[in-house]
Amino acid sequence: MQPMAELASAPIYRKAEQAMAAGDVETLERLIRDHGEVFRHEPTKDARALIARAQFFETWDDYAAFAARAKDPHSPVGHFETTVEAVVSGDEETLQSLLRQVPNLIRARSERTHHATLLHYVGANGVEGFRQRTPKNAVGIATILLDAGADVDALADMYGGSTALGLVATSCHPRDAGVQEPLIEILLAHGAVIDGAGASGPGGIETPLVNSCLANGRPEAAAFLVTRGARLDLEGASGVGRLDVVRTFFDADGTLKPTATRQQRADGFSWACEYDQIRIIEYLLDRGMNAGARLRPHGQSGLHWAAIGGHLKTIDLLLKRAAPIDLKDESFNGTALDWVLFHWLTLPEERLRTLNYYEVAARLVAAGATVDWQWIDHAGRAPLGDMVRADAKMLEALTA
Repeated sequence: MQPMAELASAPIYRKAEQAMAAGDVETLERLIRDHGEVFRHEPTKDARALIARAQFFETWDDYAAFAARAKDPHSPVGHFETTVEAVVSGDEETLQSLLRQVPNLIRARSERTHHATLLHYVGANGVEGFRQRTPKNAVGIATILLDAGADVDALADMYGGSTALGLVATSCHPRDAGVQEPLIEILLAHGAVIDGAGASGPGGIETPLVNSCLANGRPEAAAFLVTRGARLDLEGASGVGRLDVVRTFFDADGTLKPTATRQQRADGFSWACEYDQIRIIEYLLDRGMNAGARLRPHGQSGLHWAAIGGHLKTIDLLLKRAAPIDLKDESFNGTALDWVLFHWLTLPEERLRTLNYYEVAARLVAAGATVDWQWIDHAGRAPLGDMVRADAKMLEALTA
């Protein structure tokens, strides 16, 4: 969870991001000098080092040399960078023109440390932040690249090795643009391997792509991949609600078969709580899963996930099965109620409309959750306390 002081400084961050995208050392140095507290979590306050990192170069000298070459629009670097801009902006005409002029661009790779091909940029994931954009015509862009001979299963060096399919399926940008499933479909139609090396990021081929989608908050992509033959282990089957598959990993006496592990059961329970898979939760609890178990990655419980997902029935089930209501996670020292309040403040308005955090907060408080005003008003989180007291409905939920 992002510290509140950073949220209040979001405009400063946006200006800093713009400076890093432009390689503007002078502006970034001024922002760091005038707003040093905003950058306190950065590994360095050296403007050149921050720009190099944002641009995916090891050193400033590497970036500066690259930037100098990129200024020539007819150089190999200039051609590639111009073509990348056509990809991420959805400029089909320019893309087709450049590919006709320089056919070997379709096999070229970025000089940045991720070494992405043009097709990887369609994933809007793992590349430079200012290029993580998905145009509405992304499927058309991908089709142009694939028809021109792009290697659909080429590996780039982000996340330990990634294919375009893995990037698309786990990215928020194609989802938000409404083209994630069509992009997955076109990649599969051109031969992309669902569970091949690089499709699932750092987990490698041992980690099914479905699991990576669940871990990145992409349950819809996970479910879609299942319809296209994606591999399911106990973790993935739990997250997408496939009780028929989950059952195959247990013996009649409720013990795990050798084809599954306790960690897969715990991770599957985590996703089931996050994505409101009640039948899966009940099944796993009946077969030895602890309702209050600490889960990856923050030592949070299933109740934390159910609460921030706004899943009232899952909350009721977990509390009925003795989930500890005031358990604090190990990364942010927050209870399930604390997580609700934090997300209530930080999520965009359109997302909040789908989550009734007032009712969730009231339900947790009615069940005995402690309202920790010291945590709410802690240094760096003052805006949260101010927002709670200014919102009569949330204040009522916490004090009724």
